[in-house]
Amino acid sequence: MTKTPILEVRHLYKIFAPLDFRGEKKMAYKLLELGATRQDVFEATGMTAAVTDVSFQVEKGEIFVLIGLSGSGKSTLVRCLNMLHSPSRGEVLIDGEDITAYDEAKLQELRRTKISMVFQNGGLLAHRDVMGNVGYGLEIRGVKKEEREARALEMIRMVGLEGHERDRLDSLSGGMRQRVGIARALASDPDILLMDEAFSALDPLVKNDLQFELLRIQEQTGKTIIFITHDINEAFKLGSRVGILRDGRMVQLDTPEKMLSAPANDYVRRFIDSVDTTKVLTVKHIMTVPGSVIKKTDGANVALNSMRTSGVSSAYVVSDYMHFDGIITLEGALSVRDGRKTFEEAIIREVPFVRNLDAPVSSIVPLAAKTQYPLAVVDEHDVFRGIVTKASVLSSLSV
Repeated sequence: MTKTPILEVRHLYKIFAPLDFRGEKKMAYKLLELGATRQDVFEATGMTAAVTDVSFQVEKGEIFVLIGLSGSGKSTLVRCLNMLHSPSRGEVLIDGEDITAYDEAKLQELRRTKISMVFQNGGLLAHRDVMGNVGYGLEIRGVKKEEREARALEMIRMVGLEGHERDRLDSLSGGMRQRVGIARALASDPDILLMDEAFSALDPLVKNDLQFELLRIQEQTGKTIIFITHDINEAFKLGSRVGILRDGRMVQLDTPEKMLSAPANDYVRRFIDSVDTTKVLTVKHIMTVPGSVIKKTDGANVALNSMRTSGVSSAYVVSDYMHFDGIITLEGALSVRDGRKTFEEAIIREVPFVRNLDAPVSSIVPLAAKTQYPLAVVDEHDVFRGIVTKASVLSSLSV
């Protein structure tokens, strides 16, 4: 049985038209279906096709990113997902229900309980303190003061603002105000969080911190997040899948890795030219199988033979269940064979290793630069999975 996506968009259009041009809509649709550009449609009908025939699905717990230049239709599209803009044609399904058919009462309930939004400017209430802003949505829903303040405090702690509950907004930095916006959106415990250019106005260091915090919060809460940005590095850092919009149309929807390796066309290729590949490529993409792996019970002669046949000067030592134990060098194995050391004494255990196969390559560059040996890679159970050499790290830097 196929799993139902939490959100599905089917053949969505949003056409803005002056009131006295309404009769031209059929012509606009026909032109768009024939592949006409947004400019062609405007010149022929006077209408602006902000979103054209966009379809996609979002799975529960996914961070799905929409990216495009100014005017690409990304902000219009995200506002169709909670019906701040009514689509001109098409469907928006949440948990299998088409919300384009909802009346105003059902839409208000949807926005209060199922889907929240964080804007670039935060959309916060200047006359309220942090606690008052975070608890505002719950107050509107009629939640009792004690309960809503407890929930607000929980969200304030989650976004790292503990101790600022009674601070005025004008005393907070831009990054702190965005944290307030995220906390307010999460307070109502929505299934879906929409974030429209939420970090775009922040300086790079603050933006980087908030990107990390968002990933942490998503991991902790399991929320489905639809994130809008014009920054390709931000898109690839946050998104499990990324959709690129151009003039209202989806030109490619894929994982960052697939988009890098197989851009759909020259526009996508140019769009992703500025990507820092070390933030997209992960440890699992560049790790290799070491030439020599031995069990701790094998002994010095097996280690020496393994190194000789593999043409290397060190071997990776594993214990039961492939748990990584350390490295034994050629010199160490010879000292064991000659009786100067025991096998246990010859194992070098102070070896840098990586315990996250999904860590971006950029995060291990400093570690790889200072270590004498290739980095061992283990999983969350300390099972040895492979190695990362300095050469593979350097190669990824030049991609």
